Amino acid sequence: MTDTRLQPGNLLPNVQRHLIALDSAVERAAADAGLPPTLLDLIRLRVSQLNGCAFCVDQHSTDARKGGESERRVFLIAAWPESRLYTDTERAALALAEAMTRLPEVRDVPDDVYQQATGAFTEEQFAVLAWAITAINAWNRLGVLGHMELPADPE
Repeated sequence: MTDTRLQPGNLLPNVQRHLIALDSAVERAAADAGLPPTLLDLIRLRVSQLNGCAFCVDQHSTDARKGGESERRVFLIAAWPESRLYTDTERAALALAEAMTRLPEVRDVPDDVYQQATGAFTEEQFAVLAWAITAINAWNRLGVLGHMELPADPE
């Protein structure tokens, strides 16, 4: 038996293009709203860890490093609640990302997490984060479903 799985994006490239367009729209909206690209990198990395998508963890840890994140912050993102390396604003975004990603388990975004996020960000920024979290969750689900292969190690 082979471990090769169907790749929905390859089978329906027109649909995949819409998800790519959503990512591009989120990045433009984030820039317009004054959110740093590194915040999106951290969110994408943490959500990908939670979803167990190795391909996306690899991609977004690389993106975060290229975007200027330190190795230490990238390595410790899985333990962000116990680390003082992240700002209050980043913590609010990460808490929202975890709550939205764990909806099947928790069935709701807790009020304190919601209030922390809406207090830390403008309405526009909050909306951008919600869309960014939604998009990376979609990518993760496709990556996990298809057992997407890691790219070759560049070293």
